Amino acid sequence: MRRGRFAPTPSGPMHIGNAFTALLAWLQMRQASGTFVLRIEDIDGPRSRPEYAQLIVEDLTWMGLDWDEGPAADGPYGPYLQSLRLELYEQAVDRLQRSGRLYPCYCSRAELAAIASAPHGLASEGAVYPGLCKALGEEERRRKAQAKPPSLRVAVPERPFSFKDGLAGMQHVPPGALGDFVVKRADGQFSYQLAVVVDDAAMGITDVLRGGDLLDSTPRQLVLYEMLGAVPPSFCHVPLLCGPEGGRLSKRDRSLSLAALRAAGVPPERLIGHLAYAAGLLDRPEPAKAAELIPLFSLERLSGERIALSEEALALG
Repeated sequence: MRRGRFAPTPSGPMHIGNAFTALLAWLQMRQASGTFVLRIEDIDGPRSRPEYAQLIVEDLTWMGLDWDEGPAADGPYGPYLQSLRLELYEQAVDRLQRSGRLYPCYCSRAELAAIASAPHGLASEGAVYPGLCKALGEEERRRKAQAKPPSLRVAVPERPFSFKDGLAGMQHVPPGALGDFVVKRADGQFSYQLAVVVDDAAMGITDVLRGGDLLDSTPRQLVLYEMLGAVPPSFCHVPLLCGPEGGRLSKRDRSLSLAALRAAGVPPERLIGHLAYAAGLLDRPEPAKAAELIPLFSLERLSGERIALSEEALALG
């Protein structure tokens, strides 16, 4: 059976761009008679807040999106909050260390800032780390460890990587474009890249449908799947919604949040209709229930480019 998921970060109210991705991920699994999982990715303590996690549950319920496993639904692969899964991430880090896949990095913030000003690798992933700490000897590592605790980086093989995205098609990454990325920070926090791979593998996720802003994260995650001996899911990165001028939607724009729409008395069917129209599932933005769209779902109707919302859609509230 196919298994998909929606895995939001509770760092602010869900906006209509998040709702767009959630709707498409839900439709994909419901059309396939698969299992839909809701996982809350809250390992970033300073950014994540419990009230926003609860708001996600309320927003999805308001939209008419249910889940088979997740908060308030339990399931065989819980818990479904990343903050309760830290032991699994530690076990994965230990496994990578024992297999010689990681090395400690003692670079200061100033050194990393200087790297950040260099030419970037993959578009959204920042500058490629040049391996400054990779060749340090044991004595030098001990000396540096007395000054600051290290982060842990993956020693990425110097070879090309390729994968096929369900919407963007074949993606080719040349050798050296990924850089050695962090899986555990110096403060002990696990990286998004590690946590999402560990969770998707442990939960048996077969299909990942998410926003196009995460396309560049996929090669790094595939590296981890390979190193951990896990089977990766199929990936599909859907276009981001943007304003009429092409600007990206943001959680900081509270007028576009689902909480604001609910407070203004906007019927969920009205939002669903606009999202379905943006996805090419409807010929016009007419009110619709999420369940009514299941037989209409098709990735082929989506474009790979950003989707500009009309002024009418942005003025729902």
